[in-house]
Amino acid sequence: MGRRQLALKNWVAEHLLGSDFGLDTQIILEPVAGDASFRRYFRVQANKQSFIVMDAPPEHEDCRPFVAVAQQWLAAGVRVPKLLAEDLQQGFLLLEDFGDQLFYSALSAESADGLYSLAFSELHKIQCIPAQTLPPYDEALLRREMHLFREWFLQHWLGLSLSDSQFSVLARVESLLVDAVLAQPQVTVHRDYHSRNLMLLPDAQIGVIDFQDAVAGALTYDLVSLLRDSYIHWPEAKVAEWVVQFQQQSPVASQMSVDTFKQAFDWMGMQRHLKVCGIFARLCLRDGKTAYLQDIPLTLRNLYQSARRYPQFAEFAAWLESEIIPAVNQQPELRGRALSKRWYI
Repeated sequence: MGRRQLALKNWVAEHLLGSDFGLDTQIILEPVAGDASFRRYFRVQANKQSFIVMDAPPEHEDCRPFVAVAQQWLAAGVRVPKLLAEDLQQGFLLLEDFGDQLFYSALSAESADGLYSLAFSELHKIQCIPAQTLPPYDEALLRREMHLFREWFLQHWLGLSLSDSQFSVLARVESLLVDAVLAQPQVTVHRDYHSRNLMLLPDAQIGVIDFQDAVAGALTYDLVSLLRDSYIHWPEAKVAEWVVQFQQQSPVASQMSVDTFKQAFDWMGMQRHLKVCGIFARLCLRDGKTAYLQDIPLTLRNLYQSARRYPQFAEFAAWLESEIIPAVNQQPELRGRALSKRWYI
């Protein structure tokens, strides 16, 4: 056992032994699914109760935003894990255990309408929380995220060198998206509100996790994360139906026309898909997390389908179709997952 894991185990044992849980057995940390960060999660059992322990090395992760957001959102009625103990100096948190039933695993053609309705209700609560204390999802951050597409996805992973004209096309796309995103109503944004960060709880509620990167940002961002998820695909007609449902139920979005909201949703999606393609490539190349490459085809498909709907992005969509998608299809890691024209159009 490494030094840090031993320290974590001792911290958990000390906390539980000194509490009312009455732990009288050896502490066993069982690894549970992690995320794309340096954080690790473990499950620990104590007297027929189960807890989650977060290990967030302070040199890589700051637990303070997690704690602050958790406290604020719990007070607002959002179902996030209760914080049971903390040691911010070491980067250790003891949390309520939401179990193992991912929203993603429960989705099917039969269950989707009901599950997304629950997720919409939880998202409405989040968007009604005051955002003044959160970092702004501003132009600098939006552009920095989109630059990941150019640097990590196009240049490092695909090995492409951009011509001046291609660089200009991408720069115009980025500027259009930034202006459109900043023009949206600004609300509290989870920033990763998708099917693998939502849990189904025994009381039929939706549990929300991985919220520590919350920002004050565009109204449609979290809805894009949910409905244009990089891990699950739905027919476009069904997505459009859900977008309208959310828009009509939202205290903020209902003030916009349906067409305006749909375009805002599509354009926000393009910004997110550019970012996510870059992040998935970086996770592989820099961090050795190759599994995320398998999610690039769907993310790229979402990007292309949104771009081809609007004349402002016609040149960009043509570039994706003629050069970027064929280059992706040549990657050996994606053998068997090629984006055929029939599939992405």
